[in-house]
Amino acid sequence: MEAGQLLLKSGLLNNAQLMSIREPNGTTSTVLEKAVEMGFVREDDALIAVGKEVGLDFVDLTKEVVDLELLEVFPQKLIYRQNLFPIKRDHDSVVVATSDPYDLYPLDEAGEQMGVHIQPVLAEKREIAKLIKEHLGVGGETIEGLIEARTDDGIELLDDIEIDGSELSEMAQEASVIRLVNEILLEAIDSKASDVHIESQSNGISIRYRIDGILHPQPVPPEINQFQAAIISRLKIMSRLNIAEKRLPQDGRIKLKVKGREIDVRLSVIPMIHGEGLVMRILDKGSMTFDLRALGMAQRTYDVFKDLIRLPYGIILVTGPTGSGKTTTLYSSLLEINSPDTKIITTEDPVEYQLDGINQIQVHPKIGLTFAASLRSILRHDPDVVLVGEIRDFETAENAIQASLTGHLVFSTLHTNDASSAYTRAVDMGVESYLVASTVEAVMAQRLVRKLCPNCKTEFDPKKRDMPSDFPWDDYNDEPMFDPNPEGCRECRGVGYSGRMGVYELLVTTDEVRELATARKSAWDIKQSAVKSGMKTLRDDSWLKAIAGNTSLQEVTRLTKSDGGMGH
Repeated sequence: MEAGQLLLKSGLLNNAQLMSIREPNGTTSTVLEKAVEMGFVREDDALIAVGKEVGLDFVDLTKEVVDLELLEVFPQKLIYRQNLFPIKRDHDSVVVATSDPYDLYPLDEAGEQMGVHIQPVLAEKREIAKLIKEHLGVGGETIEGLIEARTDDGIELLDDIEIDGSELSEMAQEASVIRLVNEILLEAIDSKASDVHIESQSNGISIRYRIDGILHPQPVPPEINQFQAAIISRLKIMSRLNIAEKRLPQDGRIKLKVKGREIDVRLSVIPMIHGEGLVMRILDKGSMTFDLRALGMAQRTYDVFKDLIRLPYGIILVTGPTGSGKTTTLYSSLLEINSPDTKIITTEDPVEYQLDGINQIQVHPKIGLTFAASLRSILRHDPDVVLVGEIRDFETAENAIQASLTGHLVFSTLHTNDASSAYTRAVDMGVESYLVASTVEAVMAQRLVRKLCPNCKTEFDPKKRDMPSDFPWDDYNDEPMFDPNPEGCRECRGVGYSGRMGVYELLVTTDEVRELATARKSAWDIKQSAVKSGMKTLRDDSWLKAIAGNTSLQEVTRLTKSDGGMGH
């Protein structure tokens, strides 16, 4: 039974109190925490009631004798992050106290690491915190204890670092701070996070990982807050930034080797109201594969696109917001057509991954090496195929069009919401509409949807549910569809999703689309024409992936807009 209902049934909460603590997306754990936090119920009473329901005993830690030898073997990372504490051995199992009866996965993890059976018991959060402080200390000792003592952190810096001898840089070089920063990075890499957000708040530091496009807050012990300056300085030192400059934004880069894999970390530091905010983009070169066939395109889309990328000249655009997988699609396309008799040159900002057999240029706008300037020089190197990282302005657009008119195949990206808007966006930049119409061969719009965890996804029958009005019943094959499991499982780390796949909208420039673009018709007119010619929109492709059981209804509606009754 859900925690709120259970507390209601036990007479510990009334309806009005339950309504005031319920959050639309809240979990059972947050309902319990809120009830205690707002003083509606005592924590021990709530845990005893919930424990009876879920089959866990409640213990009063003030009366327990703790076996301190267990602290030597229990994963300390879990003590701090999950608020767990090992109490005693009971025959061949270890009794461990937790204050969250609804999240027992960390206990499974502890059992796996120790190779023993874990017997969970419930205890008050503050009593567990007291034990942690009493036996593992606060401040420096806490940070030492926060990370499992590893003989080898598994992280190797590939660049030398420079320190200036200041007090701040000395503090940032302390072993505990170095290990803590390494642990933050290792955890992010193990979680397959694309970004790490370290933010300075009024009440201290917060750490969030972006996994499969969604931000996940990471629990951090409050004692870390006094090391905030040292953590930020350590990351600045690793990326060769000025640690004394705290008023201006700075960008840097860290090259790491983790368990034999090369990892590139791009760091951006911006001064915020409560201190500096850091975002790290993690580029795991070892885990990336660029395979056009494996991106998730429908067979028909793939068949058309693979012919388009082999055209002798013209422009192929890939559009979508930041983080929608445009670079992966372009790199996969280049590697598909790469051969000894084809010269490919790219100009990028930044060069995210280095590709064998392809000539890549990193633009430097500060010294005048812009997309437009590098593109002019590239053409003197007699390429067959050119990739321009992004068309941001009239000059770059004009140069890309000139390159295509002189017999080159040009790939590039634009930030537009759908494929048809690319034509109007180029015209808005100042390019003549007839030039856009005659050079752009196709536009691919894309998004990334989260894939349902195959291990724990749950079936439902669409016919028995109120489906969105544009659900394509004609494409539905009477098979069950799937929802994410709200509790998730160990395989997906309790999220219900694992990994992402692309959804695509490929608009080929037909004669009718060329006429509409030349006449400066709206993106809506161009889209209607393309749909009549058989184009599947982003929404259509998302629905097909949901019907096939790859993604969920929630992901379709989160990432794509209804096409407004556009006929097929």
